[in-house]
Amino acid sequence: MYAIVEINGQQFKVEQGMKLYVHHIKDVEAGKTVEFDKVLLVDKEGAVTVGAPTVEGAKVVVEVVNPLVKGDKVIVFKMKRRKDYRKKNGHRAQFTQVEVKQVIA
Repeated sequence: MYAIVEINGQQFKVEQGMKLYVHHIKDVEAGKTVEFDKVLLVDKEGAVTVGAPTVEGAKVVVEVVNPLVKGDKVIVFKMKRRKDYRKKNGHRAQFTQVEVKQVIA
């Protein structure tokens, strides 16, 4: 059984026991459970239910494994040749690691 769920603007295909890195969720602690009810599709042993726009009564329960994980450093370098223009900027995306406990459909 799997589901497609929207978490913080991104869509994920989730199954029970799966670990995911999602965009940072504020005000959560490690070990706490979070429920997401924006389930777009559910597949129960071949019986597919597609929501319009979401599936009624379906939700995904996840447990927070690590509330703040930093992604790889991304360097943004802008340059215009022969004009002495160089800008160097960078950032690290922040994620939350979660583990799917159950898919309720």
